[in-house]
Amino acid sequence: MQVLSAQRIVFIEVFTGLRPAQFRRLVQAVQIKGGRALAPARPGRPWALDLEDRVLLVAMYYRINLTMRQLAPLFGISSAAVGRIIDRHSPLLALARARRKPKADEVAIVDGTLVPTRDRTVAASSKNYRYSANLQVLVHAETRLVLAVGRPLPGNRNDCSGFRASGIDSACGKATVLADGGYQGTGALIPHRRKAGQDRLEGWKDDHNASHRRVRARVEHAFARMENWKILRDCRGRGDGVYWAASRIARMHNLALSQ
Repeated sequence: MQVLSAQRIVFIEVFTGLRPAQFRRLVQAVQIKGGRALAPARPGRPWALDLEDRVLLVAMYYRINLTMRQLAPLFGISSAAVGRIIDRHSPLLALARARRKPKADEVAIVDGTLVPTRDRTVAASSKNYRYSANLQVLVHAETRLVLAVGRPLPGNRNDCSGFRASGIDSACGKATVLADGGYQGTGALIPHRRKAGQDRLEGWKDDHNASHRRVRARVEHAFARMENWKILRDCRGRGDGVYWAASRIARMHNLALSQ
């Protein structure tokens, strides 16, 4: 017996964080991107669920971080069917490549976050006392949309080296990039620091730092929303699984910000 369904609208916002209209746009995007492979009349084994329910299932998998065995009875299907749905549909939810890079008159914000993961080939013991991957994220300062997600690096890599090694630097275009003090030498704008023997900063530098913090806080807000998706607190994906999980969550984060 199927317990959860997208036909019951109350479940959509609870399990995806999206309003029903936004969820419908996500379903349409998946349908267009998936094309004939998702059509009910395609040859082969028929899908166990409607497209809306399949998208809801994938969103729940990332937001609540349930296992396939836990999801199966909620949707009234086998765990093998859950695995097929996730494998086929989750790539279609990934953040689309930006059509253009930010312009010179735009401002972007970059920062890194640690994502605990069980795959130690892409993780390292980190300052959060767990094996984690360092994930670099680029956010548009005005719209607060995620522009790009960098390739995951071991969690013991600092943000300064991760900026280039993750490939996030190439997504910045000609935009002015704001960052914290860990991005020295990257070309990003960082806060003023006291020099050796200096007790305090000059007044105008304090003012600059205050305005810098107010704008840069927007990337922290993006992290807070993205980490509502519990898979970023304990990612079971292997290899590039951390990258794809963050990329799909960034897509739904952007959709949630849209009107």
